[in-house]
Amino acid sequence: MYQFSYAEIQTDSLVDAKDRERQLLSRSIDLLVAARDGGTSSMQAVEAVHFLNRVWTSFIEDLGSPENQLPNELRANLISIGLWLLREAEAVRRGDSDNFDGLIEVSQIIRDGIQ
Repeated sequence: MYQFSYAEIQTDSLVDAKDRERQLLSRSIDLLVAARDGGTSSMQAVEAVHFLNRVWTSFIEDLGSPENQLPNELRANLISIGLWLLREAEAVRRGDSDNFDGLIEVSQIIRDGIQ
């Protein structure tokens, strides 16, 4: 019979959560690359912006939660980055920007920083 300590289960859950975050960001990046190739008025752009909005709205909500155990300064920095991503994605959606490269690069940096 298996017996796990609470700490082991909690660590596994944290590893799983980080893996899901990396997967979401990777999916967002893939969609943004397709959108860049398709252009700002493409269906790929609509899908990429919508997905990015859902991911980062959820991330920001989690980062703002008192239960989030990341250091306050890191949480604040990630919220600021998330808000920039949301503003830039909105500019792309409106046709005021085609800065897919910026969205991709920042998303890659965040994804690669999740440990």
